[in-house]
Amino acid sequence: MKTAFLWITVSLGALIVIAFVALSVMAGGPKDALYMVRYALPHMHRGNLKVGDTAPDARIYALNGAETFHIRERTGSKPLVIVFGSFT
Repeated sequence: MKTAFLWITVSLGALIVIAFVALSVMAGGPKDALYMVRYALPHMHRGNLKVGDTAPDARIYALNGAETFHIRERTGSKPLVIVFGSFT
């Protein structure tokens, strides 16, 4: 029983280290990974929107960064795709 507990502990520790290293590589470094996790954990929640639901109205900046528009202005008869992320 003691050996099984030791193996489980070592395995979980190894998985945590591997996950942190992978997250560090994706985030750009260990410091960025820690900040990302520290910011994301309190804000993680699932909303109640489903595919096909009407988007909530919000003011969004256009690609030029100067103009803004409401989502409802652009959701006429064509679909609107909003991508949240950075491509730099």
